[in-house]
Order: sequence, then structure tokens, then C-alpha cells
Amino acid sequence: MKYTETAPKLFMNTGTKFHRSIIWAMGVVKLAAARANASLGLLDSRVAEGIEKAAREIMEGNLDNLITLDVFQTGSGTGLNMNVNEVIAERASQLTGLRVHPNDHVNMGQSSNDTVPTAIRIAATKQVVEKLRPALTEIVTSLRSKGDEYASVVKAGRTHLRDAMPVTFGQELHAYADAFDHDISLLSSTLEYVKELPLGGTATGTGANSHPKFRELAIQMINEVTGLSFKPGHTFRGMRFLTDLLTLSGVMRTVAVELFRVAQDFRLMFSGPFTAIGEIDLPTQEEIAGSSIMPGKTNPVTVEASMLISAQVIGLDHANQFASSLGEFELAMGVPLIGQNVVTQVDLLSEGLNKFNQLVIKGVVPNVDRMRRYAESSPALVTAISPLVGYDKASQIGKMLIKGMSIREALKELGIDNSKIDEILDLRKLVKPGLQK
Repeated sequence: MKYTETAPKLFMNTGTKFHRSIIWAMGVVKLAAARANASLGLLDSRVAEGIEKAAREIMEGNLDNLITLDVFQTGSGTGLNMNVNEVIAERASQLTGLRVHPNDHVNMGQSSNDTVPTAIRIAATKQVVEKLRPALTEIVTSLRSKGDEYASVVKAGRTHLRDAMPVTFGQELHAYADAFDHDISLLSSTLEYVKELPLGGTATGTGANSHPKFRELAIQMINEVTGLSFKPGHTFRGMRFLTDLLTLSGVMRTVAVELFRVAQDFRLMFSGPFTAIGEIDLPTQEEIAGSSIMPGKTNPVTVEASMLISAQVIGLDHANQFASSLGEFELAMGVPLIGQNVVTQVDLLSEGLNKFNQLVIKGVVPNVDRMRRYAESSPALVTAISPLVGYDKASQIGKMLIKGMSIREALKELGIDNSKIDEILDLRKLVKPGLQK
């Protein structure tokens, strides 16, 4: 494997190996190409069979130890393609007893310039379909379920971290669900763009040195192997621009921002238990020590880990903005990096969403009494009850609240009986559209 042995002297040696899904996808491309070329009568059937078997071993991870070249290599991904070509050729030669050549046979009708951009799109699609989309679907289901369960639990609203009109815990949870649900739609539509493959474009998009039917046949074979419904894309665009993958990265950045925001809210609601908000309990977070020095301390560990994941996904998206702008004329030059980053983003987000769902959302327990007490103590309620008690009394109540009284206590101080107070402080009327009468 001459190329693979020589290339590390010129590439980086950071220890950053290609993600399993990208190696798998390279195996898919080589298998599909061999089948297509054999069906077109361009490749000896025995050689094609050997390449297919070796490509299967690549897909199954049996030869991962031989895919050694660093992610930080030539920007077209030629290093990865040549590494895979040489590994498959050597293994196919062993399997068939024939001399299988890495370029003449394994790389027939292909170029690094179309195979690696194709493989990273295949890998990204597989990851999203198998990991990210299910994770988003599950978290939406859980949020809606909990939103329905806690639809009548009234709590203080907060804007600018200051007291505002009341809401229900269910309304907040449904807001989170709606955001993630929109992300599923964005993800699905973007994925259709990513599924447009440039395979068959060879060196510059023209398809030179490949059979006119190779492109269509090879992508058909890819679909037979993956079941993911890829389609021929515009070769010149797909080799020159990586903006479809950048768009996918951008959707994941959006998911990460929303996960961060939801996590931030849960972290604040969990703060306390006595000196801060303390509106919710997260029993699962009590399973490990929150402090090495303060016995019994409980911290929102899963929440904070999810926030760190969000930060990393957003950072990788920023790197992808640079990677997708690299290159001139007929070729993108950030192929291996954006491919690696996108599938890594999927891994990170899927893990963050799944853990947040299982250990935070499904386990959240609202402190109903405290939520109601905060809601009834909010000065914002003065505005809502002013039409019921009159402007002058409402002004008096506002002054009492400043002294630390609750609205209920203030109304009692003004001589209003309990039944009337209960009617005035029916917070359920304040968490939906309507005028106070």
C-alpha cells in the first residue's frame, strides 16, 4: 500500500481517525461502483466479486485498523479514497487469488473528487435517519406528554428574569416541543438536498473516464445496499459546493441552540432548593454526588452536560462555515473536515437529546405549591386584578407587595373575604386569552 505508507509524511498526524460511518460509506461506494462496472461489462466478474467482498468487510468494520490516514489531509479527501482503494485491492487479491489494482479496478470510473463528497453525504444521511431524527421525535413526544400532564400547573411567568404574568408549566413544555418539532421538518427537507450525490462526476464533474450509464447504475446499487433513496445530483455543484451539508450543519446548530435554551430553563427551575427558584425536582440527578466536598449536594449534571454538547455542536458548525468555503473553481477543499464534523454533530446531538429526554424530561416533578406561591406573589398580577378591585385598591396592593406581602395577604388586609379572593386569584383565567371582569 504505497500511497497509504507515504502519505502520512505529508498529511497531519493528529490521531483524528475517520468516523465509522464515513468508512462504512466509502465501502458502500466501492461496492456499488464494482457492481455497476461489472454489469456494464467493464470489470471482470471475479475481480468485481472480490472487490464487493472486501468492500463488505470495510462496511462491517473488519478492516478499520487499516484505514489509518488522518482527517487533516488533502482537502479533496484523496488520502481517504486512496487508503480505501489500497485496502480493498489488497484484501480482494487475497480473496480471489487475482491481482486487483487499487486504481484500475477498485477506483474504476471514479475519482477522489466525486467518491469522497458522495461518501460523506451517504454517511451524514445514515446518521441523521438512524440517530438524530428518532432522538428528536422521542423528545417531542415526551415534552408533549409532560405538557399535557402538567397543563393545569400554574407558575410565575418571567421575562428578562423578572416577574411577569403567569403561565402553566404545560404551556412551557409545549413550547419546547413545538420548537423541536419544527426542527424535524427542517431536518427532513434538508436531508433531501443532501441525498443528491455527485458520484459519476469523476475529476471535474464531466464524468470523463466513466461509462455514460455508470452514474445511474452506481447510485441505484447504493440504494439497494442502503435503502436510503439517494438520487443523482448536479455533479458540478455537488463537487464544488458543500453548502447542502453546511445547511444540515445549520439545522443541527439550531437544534443545539434550542437544546441549550431548554436546558438553561430547566437548570434555573432546578436551582435551590431553598435559596433560589426550586420549582422542579429531577430525581435522576440525585443518583450521583454533586460535590466532592459538600455532602448531599445535588446538581443538574445531565442538564449541564447537554449544554456542553450544544456548545460543541455550535462550534463545529462554525468550523463548517470555513470548511465549506474552501476551494476554487471545480472542487471543494474542505471535504474530509466537514464530513467528519457533520457526522460528529449528529452523534453529539443525538446523545444529548436522548439523555436529556430520558433523565430530565421524563423524570421532572414540578413543585406545584411553590410554583403557585410564586405566581400569586408576582407584582404583575396587580395589572390583571386592577379591573376587579379598582385602580386605587390596586395601587395600595402594589405598595404592599413591595413590602413583601403576597397578593392574597394584601387582599385580606384590604378586607376582601376569602371567597372573593379565590375568585380574583383564579390564575387559570390568566393563562389563556380573555378579559378580566
